[in-house]
Order: sequence, then C-alpha cells, then structure tokens
Amino acid sequence: METINKPLKRRSRYNSSEARVAYICLIPAFLGLFFLTYAPLVGVLGISLTNWTGLKSPEFIGFDNYVQLFTKDPYIKDSIIATIYFAFLSVIGSMVYSFFIAMLLNRKIPARGFLRAVFYVPFVLPAAAIYVGWSWLYEANFGFFNFLLSKVGLNKVLFIADSSYVVPSLSLISVWLSGNLIVIFLAGLQNVPSVYHEAAEVDGAGGWKRFIHITLPSMSPIIFYNLLMSLIANLQVVTPALALTNGGPGNSSRFLTYLMYDQAFVNYKLGYACATTFVIFAILAVFTALLFKTSNRWIYNEGGDDK
Repeated sequence: METINKPLKRRSRYNSSEARVAYICLIPAFLGLFFLTYAPLVGVLGISLTNWTGLKSPEFIGFDNYVQLFTKDPYIKDSIIATIYFAFLSVIGSMVYSFFIAMLLNRKIPARGFLRAVFYVPFVLPAAAIYVGWSWLYEANFGFFNFLLSKVGLNKVLFIADSSYVVPSLSLISVWLSGNLIVIFLAGLQNVPSVYHEAAEVDGAGGWKRFIHITLPSMSPIIFYNLLMSLIANLQVVTPALALTNGGPGNSSRFLTYLMYDQAFVNYKLGYACATTFVIFAILAVFTALLFKTSNRWIYNEGGDDK
C-alpha cells in the first residue's frame, strides 16, 4: 500500500509545483489586466458620477449625468441608432467580403503571395491617408465614383453629404479595411482537414455541398472569433466621423464614440463623457453576451462536447 501511495504523493507534489509555476507566470498578465483594464474602468465609472470638467475639482452628482443623457441630450438617440446601423453593415459586409477573398486566396492561383499582401495592406496603412483617399473617391463633383456613375448615365450621389448614404459609404471603407480578417480566415481555411473534402468528393458531393457541410462547420470557431472582434471594433467607431463627416450631415454619423469625444474634448464635460462611455460599454456587453449565448447553436466542436 505504501509503494502505491509514493507515486501518488510524487505526482501530487509535481502537480502542485506545476500549478505554482503557472500562477507565478500569470502574475504579469493579472497585473496588466488589473491596472490597464479594471482599474481604469472603475475610474471612469467614478468620474461619470461627477461634473468634472478637467479645469476644477470634481463634484459628486450621483447619476445626474446618466439621467441627463437619456432625458435631455438631443444626440444620444441618433448616436445609438447610427452606431448600431454602422456596426451591422460593417460587420456583415466585412465578414462576407473577407471570407470570400480568403476562399479565393486559398486556391492555387498565380501570384497568390503578392495578392495576399495586396489585400492585407489596407489594414496597416495610416488611417489619415486612407480617409483622405476615400474622400477624393466620394467627392460630389469630381470624385471617381461619381465619374463612373455619370458614364453610365446615372445621377451623381452625395456619398458623405447625404444622410441616406453617409453610413453605408463609411461602412464600405470599414469593409475595405478588413485585411486582418482575411488573414485569420486564410489561416483557418488552411487548417480544414483535406481528408473531409476528399471523402465527400468520393461520395459525389459537389463544391457547394462541401462548402456548406465541411468548410463552414470547420471554420465556425474562426467565424465566431472574427465576428466578435469585428463587432467590438465597429461598435467603437470614431475615425470616419472625425476624418470625413464631423458627425454630419445632421446627426446621421454622430456615432457614440464621436459623441463622447465631442463631450470630453470640445465641451470639456469629462464626467458627462464618461457616462457616455459606460453606455457604449453596456451596448458592447449586451451584443457580446448575445453572441456568446447563441454561439453554442452554430459553432462546430470536433470533439463533440456540449458547451
């Protein structure tokens, strides 16, 4: 009996030692998470309960900023609608576009490496240069897109000067910038087991059936990750409004993050801006929770374990 217990004791000591090493290695990550995420989040919550302007000492006012935000602020409703509308178009468009391009770049085509770099480059270009370039394309009188419309006999479009077109036009830029999603999709496609496709092809399955029943289920964890990252990024959009529209025309592109920027750095209402930040955080939390809640219905787990 004693000889049996000795290996168990050694294994227990080894496991506890391994656990201690793991905890020690995780300390920097926990410290970074606390000081760079949770502590600033608590600080923002505290500031949102004051009337701090940055020019004088803050004064505690409770939830007055939140009450004013939802009862008196003339921009909050339009900002929430514009943000969700932009995120919906951008997320759907970037997911479809990036997955389609990744499928093409996964095939054996000439200059495949060069084309992969071409589609990834927009993601790493300076944001200012990108939006200046797109402003020329969208220009009402001499822009390239209106030039093409005039050549086919169609009326010119005020892409970023018409409230009906501004959000879809800005979403198009976001879709074009989704080179990071293409790279991740491409990596996932290269890890789809080829034996599944070969077996399905032997059984007479066509390309579309193989895509629906093999590629999509195998890629579902990658789709979930890209969907989550794209959703978080596009719900926090601010650069297009800052660079091109200044929230206009009207309030049609006054996204929540731009509203927060305007409150904090134009009107110097830092407490009020922090309250807006928590509204953004709440919207992010709701959409993220819904995505995680529904993910077990469509994410394929090769091991077959229930989530």
